[in-house]
Amino acid sequence: MEPSRGSKRVTLAQVAEAAGVSVMTASYTYNRPNRVSDRTRAKVLTAATRLGYPGPDPSARSLRRGSTRTLGVVMGEHLGYAFDDPEAVSFLAGIAGICTEHGYGMTIVPTTGAADDVSRITDAAVDGFIVWTTSDDDPVLAAVRATKRPAMVHGGPAVDGMGLVSIDNRAAARAVGAAAFSGAARPAVLSFPLARDRTTMITTGEDLPDVLFPVTRERLEGYREAAEAAGTAWQDVTVAVCARNDAAEAERVATALLTSAEPPDAIAAMSDQQASGVVQAARAAGRAVPDDVAVTGWDDAAVAAQLGLTTVAQSLRTQGAACAEAVLGQHPVSQSAPWSLIRRTSTRHTT
Repeated sequence: MEPSRGSKRVTLAQVAEAAGVSVMTASYTYNRPNRVSDRTRAKVLTAATRLGYPGPDPSARSLRRGSTRTLGVVMGEHLGYAFDDPEAVSFLAGIAGICTEHGYGMTIVPTTGAADDVSRITDAAVDGFIVWTTSDDDPVLAAVRATKRPAMVHGGPAVDGMGLVSIDNRAAARAVGAAAFSGAARPAVLSFPLARDRTTMITTGEDLPDVLFPVTRERLEGYREAAEAAGTAWQDVTVAVCARNDAAEAERVATALLTSAEPPDAIAAMSDQQASGVVQAARAAGRAVPDDVAVTGWDDAAVAAQLGLTTVAQSLRTQGAACAEAVLGQHPVSQSAPWSLIRRTSTRHTT
């Protein structure tokens, strides 16, 4: 008897009955096709088509085997960032490569700071998590930990029970800051957000509020050490905080700095995207790089080579792959990733 319109979902048992085979044989048709003959498989698939059976429910199958074969990537950025930012793209590509090798899928779990962030984690049908760099107080960290699934954090913070992949941000900032601030009288830093409220501000090193993003905090500390080693007190260093890692916003903020009464003669940016915005602002203000203003970036993205930026080189792709390997291997241990300083023409060469 054919199911009527509006009836409940057709079951595999109904397909088996219509095809004149056992339920196990019908199940093998979908899950282990090598165990049934071509004739039997054709009978089952013909009956399924006639009854409107779409195939086994993937979620039910996942529950039976206790695995979704999917890895969740938690990103506290707007979803477009995952596809627009070159370094985020590289990081995700590293994860995707490992997922492909292991026969896993990848799900991006965006979080926005809203009340439903925790439920997004709790409801995610994934076997493990990778958390993109976030703040010390982000509730998604506790939510991920509560799932008791293997998890890695990229960049920070360090969380008990979860592994961490990161470079030594403080040491790298100290090295690139030394290149930026050498010979500078009025150094400045173009910073990532300080906290999840992502407030744009221009202040000084001494007047900074609490910095809750560990990556930002460690880089600021490294820049402080570099400035002081170059003879400038941290209280005299301008720190311009951008709400987003975005070239356009960096250009707006850098324009405000470079057209002020006492413009900086060196700007250390926390990404190459930000540094590219600084270079555009400098050109618009008629200031030569590096003679009038030295500029440094971070990541050694393609734009860094195009603009001749002195920068910190790191492989976000390799770090993403390391996170995925640790989660899928269920060995979420902390790892220190390599970095290096790349000197180009955007900084002054002193003897």
